[in-house]
Amino acid sequence: MIAHSTSESSEAYIALGANLGDREETLLEALSLLDEHPHISVLRCSALYETEPVGYVDQPAFLNMAVAVQVMLTPEQLLTELLDIENRLGRVRDIRWGPRTVDLDLLWMHGETRDTELLQLPHPRMGERAFVLVPLSDIVPEGEISGLYTFVHSSLSVLDGKDGIQLWKTCNWPIESEHSGS
Repeated sequence: MIAHSTSESSEAYIALGANLGDREETLLEALSLLDEHPHISVLRCSALYETEPVGYVDQPAFLNMAVAVQVMLTPEQLLTELLDIENRLGRVRDIRWGPRTVDLDLLWMHGETRDTELLQLPHPRMGERAFVLVPLSDIVPEGEISGLYTFVHSSLSVLDGKDGIQLWKTCNWPIESEHSGS
């Protein structure tokens, strides 16, 4: 499939996490880099939450958050931009679920599903991860017609592990960005 810029805009949701270096600064830098892209506008951001590591647990605590963005890109193009931002912010992939300067996961994109080696949409494990669902619940509008709101809140109601998540700080967007239109 050839990825090309779509002429229609879509709303997408991205999970962000960091547990190395200045975690908060790195997440805010990732938000700025997203918003500086000509085809991406950050709409809403969740609070920042400190979370215990999952999977590989011998590592520092994470800061996690979620953002809603308006994009004029295909899901594959958006994923490419997310990976580029990770690289620009020093992401190294040594250990699966290991320590990282930053992690950006495309969770959901309105009207889009994918099941390829490169990309799965909606994200196949977001319903199992409190560190994704709690921040996401901050920013998904109630009554959101695709069912994402219902999915997030029903998944949270039955999920264990929410006690490993603590509110770190609220995030008000725009932070210092005066984004001049996408």
